[in-house]
Amino acid sequence: MAEQGNNEQVINDPIDDGIGSYDVVILAEHEISKSDAAQIHGLHEEIADEVIYHVLIPLEDASARIEAAMGSLGTGEMLAAPAIVSDIDLQELRHESEEAADLELANSLEALRATGATAAGLVISVDPVHALDETTTEVNAREAIVLTAPHLVAEFFHVDWSSRARRKLGVPVLHLLEHETFNEQGSAGGEGVTGL
Repeated sequence: MAEQGNNEQVINDPIDDGIGSYDVVILAEHEISKSDAAQIHGLHEEIADEVIYHVLIPLEDASARIEAAMGSLGTGEMLAAPAIVSDIDLQELRHESEEAADLELANSLEALRATGATAAGLVISVDPVHALDETTTEVNAREAIVLTAPHLVAEFFHVDWSSRARRKLGVPVLHLLEHETFNEQGSAGGEGVTGL
C-alpha cells in the first residue's frame, strides 16, 4: 500500500516532462474492443510520461450464471428446472468462466498494445470496485476508467461501478460505455461520458 506522502508526490509530478509514468486503471465489464482501446489510448496521447494501463476483468460468478439461466425459464418450463439444475456441473461452469475471463483479458491487453500502449492486467474474483480501489492505490494511479455496457437502471440509482468508485477513490474516474464513441456518448441518444 502506498504511503500518503508518496501518493502526493506522484499526483504533483508533472505529466509532460517525459519522466516517470502515468498509470491508469481500467475496470472493464467485458473484453475491451479494438475501437474502445483506440478511444482510451487517444485520451492520453498528449501525456509525455509513459502511460501504463492496468486492466481488471471480473470473473463471472458461476452461480450467477445458473441464476440467470433459471430466471430466463418461462413459467411453463419450471417443471423441468430441477432436471436442468441437477445436470449442471458447477466446477465445469467455473472452469468455463475462468477460461472466458482469461481470454477477455488477453484480447483486451492485445487491443490496447496494438495502439502502442503499455498494458498489463488480471482477472479479479472480488468486488470490482474494491479491486479497482486496491489496484489504484497499489500502482499510484492518476486516473481510473470504468468501461461498461449501458446500465440505465443501475446508473439511475447510482449503484453502478463508476458511481461507487467516485465515492471511494481519490483520483478522477471516467465512465465510458462499450462500443460508443465519445460523440455518441455525449449526444442526446447516448448514455453519456461521466467523470469526477
